[in-house]
Amino acid sequence: MEDRRSAATCLQTAGMLFGVFDGHAGAACAQAVSERLLHYIAVSLMSRQTLEEIELAVESMKPIRPILQWHRHPNDVEYREITSQYFENLRVYWQHLLDLDTEPGFSLEEAMVCAFKRLDSDISLEVQAPQENELMRNIALQVAFSGATACVAHVDGVHLHVANTGDCRAVLGVHEEDGTWSTLPLTRDHNAYDEFEIRRLKREHPRSEEQTLFVNDRLLGILMPSRAFGDVQLKWSKELQHSVLENSCDIEALNIYQYVPPNYYTPPYLTAEPEVTYHKLRSKDKFLVIASDGLWEMLSNEKVVKLVAGHLTELNVQNPQLTFKKPVNLGYMHNLLLQRKSRGLGSLDRNIATHLIRHAIGGNECGEVDPERLAAMLTLPEDLARMYRDDITVTVVLFNSDTIESHYRGEE
Repeated sequence: MEDRRSAATCLQTAGMLFGVFDGHAGAACAQAVSERLLHYIAVSLMSRQTLEEIELAVESMKPIRPILQWHRHPNDVEYREITSQYFENLRVYWQHLLDLDTEPGFSLEEAMVCAFKRLDSDISLEVQAPQENELMRNIALQVAFSGATACVAHVDGVHLHVANTGDCRAVLGVHEEDGTWSTLPLTRDHNAYDEFEIRRLKREHPRSEEQTLFVNDRLLGILMPSRAFGDVQLKWSKELQHSVLENSCDIEALNIYQYVPPNYYTPPYLTAEPEVTYHKLRSKDKFLVIASDGLWEMLSNEKVVKLVAGHLTELNVQNPQLTFKKPVNLGYMHNLLLQRKSRGLGSLDRNIATHLIRHAIGGNECGEVDPERLAAMLTLPEDLARMYRDDITVTVVLFNSDTIESHYRGEE
């Protein structure tokens, strides 16, 4: 599993953050970004006074006030607290903000763009810097030479900002006055299918490279997303790549990463700079779905919104959960799902994100979950599963309509 996710409340500013991170070439970059990016965004939003208080506490070797309150699910991948090195680099970032001549308080859009770009820069610099030990060196190599796309939403009252780098996607579910449901996409997929991305990359590189920028719908014939964290082999010069790898004592790393793409003339070809979308929530905006591309490859925006809307209606009926035991095998999963179907619980998952994933991998042509197909897909060996589906990670954010309506009543 190369995906990661994060959710947290900003304790020094208003708002909550939700992120989905789709890793590739390993999970190292997605793991690092999931641990660090929300900190960078939170710091970017702080006032000069708050940053000065935190810096003074660190200088005095006193405990600092927490920046984030993390929200975790029992099934989340094990979370590692931010390491001392990562904290020091975060501190360097807020010191940089304090050195600015103006008040550091960015707008939300500026804060998210700056945080994305700064973290990606730190990931690049960390692997170039001397490391205390070989383990840290290897981790830095894995983070920098693997990659991750990211989609992060910041919610503060009725103010919703979504920052996206790559091909994760955020879609709003809207309940119209006539009772129907509509979708409002808040992101664009940054890949070879997007005309804006194609034009952007052509502007940034010579005309002589037009035919080689995208080969087989992949950037330089290698990477599907055209924006991502890490992936320094698509950002650094050939000389820098060789220098960093030659200074590594890890022979295996040399074998894995010592590869320069064809037609590699004018790097960087990849950026982590996000596009940020602002949307002022209305009472008819009921939920936000953020997911890695594994979900959207299986289900359309409209189907996802329809499934969530239907699930919210069905949740009013309380039914007991079915027990789930391990180890899992095909026969057990088949019987369990048939039992679920016979009891009328085909769609009543307690977790809405689980509900979407079940339909994504077990859905048939009629839009229903086929228990036999789902059982087969869930029990595929790891080496075969990737032939049928990508990793899928989903976060569903439900909005409180009463709170939104009270905001507008207060403006009248």
